[in-house]
Amino acid sequence: MPQSLPPLTLPSFSPDLLGQLLLPAFLISIIGFVESISVAQTLAAKKRQRIDPDQELIGLGAANIGASLTGGFPVTGGFSRSVVNFDAGAETPAAGAFTAVGLAIAALAFTPLIYFLPKATLAATIIVAVLSLVDFSILTRSWAYSKADFSAVFATIVITLVMGVEAGVSAGVGLSILLHLYKSSKPHIAEIGQVPGTEHYRNILRRDVTTDPRIVSLRVDESLYFANARYMEDKIHNRVADDKNVRHVILQCSAINYIDFSALESLETIYDRLHEMDVKLHLSEVKGPVMDRLKRANFLSELTGEVFLSQFDAIRTLKC
Repeated sequence: MPQSLPPLTLPSFSPDLLGQLLLPAFLISIIGFVESISVAQTLAAKKRQRIDPDQELIGLGAANIGASLTGGFPVTGGFSRSVVNFDAGAETPAAGAFTAVGLAIAALAFTPLIYFLPKATLAATIIVAVLSLVDFSILTRSWAYSKADFSAVFATIVITLVMGVEAGVSAGVGLSILLHLYKSSKPHIAEIGQVPGTEHYRNILRRDVTTDPRIVSLRVDESLYFANARYMEDKIHNRVADDKNVRHVILQCSAINYIDFSALESLETIYDRLHEMDVKLHLSEVKGPVMDRLKRANFLSELTGEVFLSQFDAIRTLKC
């Protein structure tokens, strides 16, 4: 380690170098931001404070621009350094300024002494500082709550220990995205009935409810998009195809926040199939943004059924 401050230098803008670093720089920026936000939220929770991710991103960007002009490494809010700073009693951003001054003095005056400092001493300092952040109870809690979430947590921990923080966080994020796509591709679709004496409708498998054999009410507990559109299409068709008494299908949309074009095509297919079986398709409790999209697509103008403000109004009208 040279006994001097890093010189001010402009980074190279060689096209070949930029091409080589484009993907690694992207991954480093993502991992750096995720790591910084994680440690910031952890430490902020200890003092019942909140953080602003936008300001954190601006700070990281400014710090990395400064690092690029001094030949430094990519800057991030590291766990070990942040925890050491926190345990030392840092309360304001001024702690960072004092740390920078201390590092400048150490680089100019103490590098001959630091040179002989055993790495084991530095490692012990980091381990003791970070040990307070280790929480193995998250494994038991995530296992009890959701096996899928446990698999993401466990994979992140194992890959981090074996391959490093970057690989672990990347694997955790990637696995979480895959699990989300898998779970949302098979949304919970409940057949609902009226709770006696109320205007509420609940799952017929969970509550004692009243139903009408001519009316099938279904609630989709997920926004509709390309990954789950066909699943919903098949569920509705299978429910109605073998029941000759059904004359109306009501799709309660209270949990649907978004319908993409693939799901719209599936709704049109559902409508065509039901129309061939002499069954009308109705919608209830459609949210404003979803209604706007359906109107722009002319779906509602072609719908032979009705759109009701509430599920109770739909049942009351169709029973008459």
